[in-house]
Amino acid sequence: METPNAVARISQWADDHLRLVRNISTGMAIAGIVLFIRSVRLTSKFTSSSDIPVEFIRRNVKLRGRLRRITENGLEIEHIPITLPIISSLRKEPCGALLVKLAGVELTETGKIWLQKELKPSQLVWFQLLGKENSALICYLLVNKGGYFSVSLNEEILRRGLGKTVLVKGLNYDSKIYWTIHRNLLKAELTALKKREGIWKEESEKENYLEKLKDSWREIWTKDSYLKTIGSDLNLKKESYYDKLRRTYEIWKDNMNNYSLILKFRELISRIHIRRKG
Repeated sequence: METPNAVARISQWADDHLRLVRNISTGMAIAGIVLFIRSVRLTSKFTSSSDIPVEFIRRNVKLRGRLRRITENGLEIEHIPITLPIISSLRKEPCGALLVKLAGVELTETGKIWLQKELKPSQLVWFQLLGKENSALICYLLVNKGGYFSVSLNEEILRRGLGKTVLVKGLNYDSKIYWTIHRNLLKAELTALKKREGIWKEESEKENYLEKLKDSWREIWTKDSYLKTIGSDLNLKKESYYDKLRRTYEIWKDNMNNYSLILKFRELISRIHIRRKG
């Protein structure tokens, strides 16, 4: 009979001191959130690519930052971490900026000039981590254009014909984000191509571009047909048609210097794969 009485007394005390109990619960919840945020380093300020956890890049985390300057090597962005009022006021933040390169874009000289005019010093940007190349981060940049409207700087440059698409290194070939980003970059570049914007103003440049695309794609199918004729090999028999096509493409890719074309072929191969699944 003692246990029920003890429980009743505790319950009665909790009812009498309800505000205190609520404050304790709230405090514990806040402390838990703070510990969680600190454990995943969301409150840490990154001043070098080596500071960023590998998991952040693997998960393609978006970070916020402030533009410091634009150099020949890329954009220098000061990372702005999530701030917690009490902790942030007591902690001294390190100084430094991250070197960021535009993923999937090969800027022209005109593009660099446009970038200098378009971006203002101390402008806030979001940058999505896609990969790392030496000390530079390969990122997808988003710039706010007022309200909730943001523009991808990578796509805008291609849409204006101020650069060409290049392969985004570091992304997993089979990941959804790999195909999403490359598809968006290709759409932007093809928009400039159709409208003859920037580098695509010259008709000869456009025709040369499309001719290379057609000839190189024909080369892929020729090589794939050759593989089918020698399919007596045991390893080839075990491969699916798509696997053979992709393997042929990988061999062909190593001999290509124009990464802009490579993107087009990967997009076409992706479509074939989707149709065969359907």
